[in-house]
Amino acid sequence: MNRSILAVLTLWVCSVMAYAEILPEAPLWPNGAPGAMKLQQPPTEDSNGILRNVETPTITVYLPEKDKANGAAVVICPGGGYGILAMDHEGRQIAEALNSIGVAGIIVKYRCTPFRHPIPLNDAQRAICTVRFRAKDWNIDPQRIGIIGFSAGGHLASSTGTHFTKPKADAPDPIDRMSNRPDFMILGYPVISFTQPFTHTGSRDNLLGKDADPKLVELMSNEKQVTPETPPTFLVHANDDTGVPPENSIAFYQALRAAKVPVEMHIYLKGGHGFGMVKGSCPAADDWPKRCAEWMKAMGFLDAKPKSETKS
Repeated sequence: MNRSILAVLTLWVCSVMAYAEILPEAPLWPNGAPGAMKLQQPPTEDSNGILRNVETPTITVYLPEKDKANGAAVVICPGGGYGILAMDHEGRQIAEALNSIGVAGIIVKYRCTPFRHPIPLNDAQRAICTVRFRAKDWNIDPQRIGIIGFSAGGHLASSTGTHFTKPKADAPDPIDRMSNRPDFMILGYPVISFTQPFTHTGSRDNLLGKDADPKLVELMSNEKQVTPETPPTFLVHANDDTGVPPENSIAFYQALRAAKVPVEMHIYLKGGHGFGMVKGSCPAADDWPKRCAEWMKAMGFLDAKPKSETKS
């Protein structure tokens, strides 16, 4: 293994307080989000980092130390079955780990139940557009902006890579003129299919409703929406995951392979569901960040480009 990759892996594993700056949490739509509605209960986050009742979608930007920054950025979608958000081990810890390898981490608090599709997807796409719009301000390469998601957050992340739209050059809001397609995807034990017997029905029902139109269910079954334009993807799952079976990742992997999209997948013997960045909880949690950093390095996402080559 060459020394640069080894250094990257070591930094990721030792990811403790590696950020240089956390920018203030900011609304994705300062003038009010599309589809906004007032919830009966205010947002609350418990001691385990479980956030409920997101009413206003926001982003929180974690910037790496300048001497480590390589220009890459990743939008982070915590999981929670489209009902809650696991903000700690699938949010803040992920941002810090990304910072440790020189990557900006942007946590998106997206709306979920009682909000339905396409609200969460709109929030995630707006987050990608916002990072692209602010790329120069945050020392980010707009051509190396990825997305990472876990469980239902993995479904949301994979939706951004399979349901992206063309930039709206004439949009009144300049942020909406940016591309909402991620340049790469990292999916942790993702919900992928809504039509197969291995789907996570809770996520499907929270996002689409129990009586959703079968055509919409088919549309949001993301293994069926892969094209050659789908971004390169890294997948991680555990063989003993009974909450979201690994067949979800396998189906997406097979679809990406068929479309000739670069993809790497790791399925660990043990790990269960929701291991995230909880080091010491299982072999998968300890190992997958190293494998992911290695993949990012091999794909060139961690390679800083000369300023003359970086577009704003």
